[in-house]
Order: sequence, then C-alpha cells, then structure tokens
Amino acid sequence: MATRIRKGDLVQVIAGADRGKQGRVMAVDRERGRVRVEKVRMQKRHMKPGRKQMAGGGILEQEGYVNASNVMLVDPGTGQPTRVRLEERDGRRVRVFAKSGDPVPDAQE
Repeated sequence: MATRIRKGDLVQVIAGADRGKQGRVMAVDRERGRVRVEKVRMQKRHMKPGRKQMAGGGILEQEGYVNASNVMLVDPGTGQPTRVRLEERDGRRVRVFAKSGDPVPDAQE
C-alpha cells in the first residue's frame, strides 16, 4: 500500500458487498493494510447508557474497515477508478494517475 492511499482521498470500492460505492477515506490503518471509507461497510454498535458517545445509550452506526486492496483512487477528471504510481517530479515523490498522468490532488480534509 505504501503511500498510495491517504486520508481524504476519493476512492471507489472495487470488490465486496459495497462494490461500486465511492467515498472519501476517513482513516488508514497501515499495519493491517485497511482503510475506512465514508458510507461503506456500515456497522451497528449497541451502546449501553453511559458509554462513550451515547449518554443515554442506543444504536450507533459507523463505518468499518475495508482492505486497501479492495479500493482504487478515483480520477476527478474522468470519475473512474484508476491505478496510481509514484514518480519523481521536481525532486519530490508525487502520486500520479496511471491512465491520465495527472498528479493526484491533495486531499481536502
């Protein structure tokens, strides 16, 4: 995975139950090679009263992690998922879309 997917990137799920969904990356777990994408792999957690976010208890819906190999970055020019490669430009390593050759835009967080 290296540095190909970062927090704030627009990605599309290419495998699994949520295949075809697009969303922004909320978190990256480099150790396990997983990413959390908004509105993908929604999970329900039943919270007892007085716990973490729920003072009165209830059901909390949150995103789960997806394997990073099951998502691809989306090229904003075409709206299609594409592979990404690293290139050296002006002495810096830059992420570049493989199809168009355009640099990956910085994430808006």
